[in-house]
Amino acid sequence: MTMESVYAALILHKAGKTIDEDSITSILTAAGVDVDENSVKALVKATGSMNLDDVLKNAAVAAAPAAVPAGEAGDKKESKKKEEKKEEKKEIVGLGALFG
Repeated sequence: MTMESVYAALILHKAGKTIDEDSITSILTAAGVDVDENSVKALVKATGSMNLDDVLKNAAVAAAPAAVPAGEAGDKKESKKKEEKKEEKKEIVGLGALFG
């Protein structure tokens, strides 16, 4: 199964079209991709028994970035605030030197 074939199947699914060998082959041919008939047949067979909406929903959840533990997120925010305050003080001292 090639990624191009999978993409073609996803396009068909999103468009509400039937995922069959002819449709996938048409998309791949239009895109200028060499069609591997065995790969297309395997994909059609595999997707025939799947609920692609559920597969895509679960894939989106699995691909979501892991949440940062609350303690770590708070530490990062605090250190960023401290750095910003240091930068503000440097700017104030620098301006004071101009007039001092």
